[in-house]
Amino acid sequence: MTISTQAIQQLRQATGVGIMDAKKALQEAEGDHDKAMEILRKQGHDKAQKRAERATESGIIDTYLHMGKIGAMVMVECETDFVARTDEFQHFAHDIAMHVAAAEPQYISPDDVPDSVIEQEKSVYAEEVQDKPEHIQEQVISGKLDKFYEQVCLYKQPFIKDGEKTIETYLAEQIAQTGENIRITDFSRMELGA
Repeated sequence: MTISTQAIQQLRQATGVGIMDAKKALQEAEGDHDKAMEILRKQGHDKAQKRAERATESGIIDTYLHMGKIGAMVMVECETDFVARTDEFQHFAHDIAMHVAAAEPQYISPDDVPDSVIEQEKSVYAEEVQDKPEHIQEQVISGKLDKFYEQVCLYKQPFIKDGEKTIETYLAEQIAQTGENIRITDFSRMELGA
């Protein structure tokens, strides 16, 4: 299948990938722009997994203040100072600070949730489904725990600017775009009168 240079250029502008990656994704997707974006998104997630092992020694701390009443501060790390100074990286950090202010996460990832909190949630869910068969109980508890993570874990929350993707997906896109490991290492949220 022949892919037009215009289609390749559009995909490159939307994703920030190289010419050959855009062309391969469009060929694999048989010219479908949306499918090609999904293919690249999955590849970006794979690349993000590989880059996760690399050290992050640079980065920025960004803040967001909403009407003087709600504030958030985030620490976002990357591998090099060059990436930390780019507009895209700084915009990403600001988006995360805005998200923290709006969505009120309590933890960065499910790994950060203390075991005692998880056990407490599981016991509440177990009481709710005790009348159901055991194999269904496990499925319901697992589903409710996933919903709990979506509420309290930054990485699992739907991104406030684009509910179609999670913060984890947005992070993977940034890693794919910059070619560096990026980590959200800390955040803090304050609210006046809370």
